[in-house]
Amino acid sequence: MAIPTSPKERNLNAAAVVPAAGRGERLGPGAPKALRELGGVPMLVHAVRALARSRAVGLVVVAAPPDGVAEVAALLGDHGLPRGEIRVVAGGASRQESVRLGLAAVPEDVEVVLVHDAARPLVPVEVVDAVVEAVRGGAEAVVPAVPLADTVKRVEPRADGTPEPVLDTPDRASLRAVQTPQGFRRETLQTVHDRALTDESVGALPQVTDDAGLVERYGGTVVVVPGHGEAFKVTRPLDLVLAEAVLARRRATDGF
Repeated sequence: MAIPTSPKERNLNAAAVVPAAGRGERLGPGAPKALRELGGVPMLVHAVRALARSRAVGLVVVAAPPDGVAEVAALLGDHGLPRGEIRVVAGGASRQESVRLGLAAVPEDVEVVLVHDAARPLVPVEVVDAVVEAVRGGAEAVVPAVPLADTVKRVEPRADGTPEPVLDTPDRASLRAVQTPQGFRRETLQTVHDRALTDESVGALPQVTDDAGLVERYGGTVVVVPGHGEAFKVTRPLDLVLAEAVLARRRATDGF
């Protein structure tokens, strides 16, 4: 899709896609991870609210479990959201497919698209705004990220549980832990997902864990903006405990 050049033709409002069709087994049995409650409210609702708080985001598309679209739509409707439009569509069997299906629901004239993990419910609005502004400023793909606090070892993986030999110790000064929302020019995100779908059809599915990885795989340029410590991913039970503490602190100090 060609990028309009006339300022009057350009739609620089952002749309956000939230893939939320996964089960999240690492949090244990029960509801899908996105529907687990944090402070009495499903994490998905927190994540959508975080995006909708940004004045730059005019639309949030949630890719829900295919058998739970009506349930998720009702859930979001029951919780007041700050602004903007919310759409719920059926997601896919993988995160990559859910993003592709969510992107299909974004109007074609929207030039800035964010992809955000429902499992990052507490991302501050300033991170969302910084990602949007970087794309508006000309970047084709943007990720928020934070420096690593721990020393990192690269190892030879052992599936049998035996000790894993260390191969080397990367310089952590050049490493970053990546968060979401990740931001993209609409044309860039559409192109890499189309290419990944073609690769999948011929048995060459790219092994990437995020959408910025697709951009890298196909030769695009990704830039980093500062992330935030509270944009962590809730994956394991201990993460949920930390998220509850952060939320309690926000409610006590900010009326969150």
